[in-house]
Amino acid sequence: IWSFVFQSVLCCFCHILPYDSWVFGNWFIGGGKCVVTINAVDGCQGFAFFHIRYVSSFRSFVLDRFSDFDKTDWLLFNPFDKPERKVVNWMASQWPIKTIGPTIPSMYLDKRLEDDRDYDLSLFKPGDDDCIRWLDTKETGSVVYVSFGSLANLGEDQMEELACGLKQSNRYFLWVVRASEESKLPTNFSTEASENGLLVNWCPQLKVLAHPAMGCFMTHCGWNSILEALSLGVPMLAVPQWTDQPTNAKYVVDIWQAGVRVKVDEKGMIRREEIETCIREVMEGERGNELKRNAVRWKELAKAAVDEGGSSDKHIDEFISELACN
Repeated sequence: IWSFVFQSVLCCFCHILPYDSWVFGNWFIGGGKCVVTINAVDGCQGFAFFHIRYVSSFRSFVLDRFSDFDKTDWLLFNPFDKPERKVVNWMASQWPIKTIGPTIPSMYLDKRLEDDRDYDLSLFKPGDDDCIRWLDTKETGSVVYVSFGSLANLGEDQMEELACGLKQSNRYFLWVVRASEESKLPTNFSTEASENGLLVNWCPQLKVLAHPAMGCFMTHCGWNSILEALSLGVPMLAVPQWTDQPTNAKYVVDIWQAGVRVKVDEKGMIRREEIETCIREVMEGERGNELKRNAVRWKELAKAAVDEGGSSDKHIDEFISELACN
């Protein structure tokens, strides 16, 4: 059994990376980054994969991780089938893959397991639920949730632009700022923004995304965060940083139509005006309503996949049955 927390299309790319050039449209290396496009896989044409530095070291990592790909009896993927249907179908014609997701606790989807409420795993020690109590005081769909995961590091100038953009949007916001990043915030920002914003070092993300007050999620587009937001019907503001995240953002914006991508300027900076504009686009007017409807539709499809008789439910049953027979 081979498992990996990855978007299916990226997993496909990583497996075919070592093979002949017939697979690839081109490799482009410039400005210290490598961008790869793939033409041979249905559903991948024209996509840019892995905006990465240090190509040789990354290639070695990929080759090591995917060297036994063809030797497995089962490849279990944590998404569900609908978001990446074309790529999943193509991969299933080549390898024994099964989608079994979204692999988030049952109480957030089908509610079939009452005790299944969290992952029981966190890189950080959970604090209390102050942020949930804060959300309880806010109107439905009124809050912007901001989190860039456990690894992304924004520069001090970018932190200032983000802080000012959130403040200028005049929207309630919940911003997860790791303790190691707090020194990058503008002076007195926490105090000045306290009327509309709450800054925390950690929060229970699933609870936050599932809260009625949630309006949109500004995310670095890490796959787990993307899958959680999609499964809980939350529109996204895509701010990808590296590796698979630009591809994840492409899916959010162009394929699933469940969010907008925040654009960088010629210096690679996201300016406060752009942040404010994108927040308003997702949270206001008919465009905001459309993105919300699309996000809710994906939530319904995610629930259907794990519900009794759904695609992921069937795949898990098939896997267990084969294990029992062997």
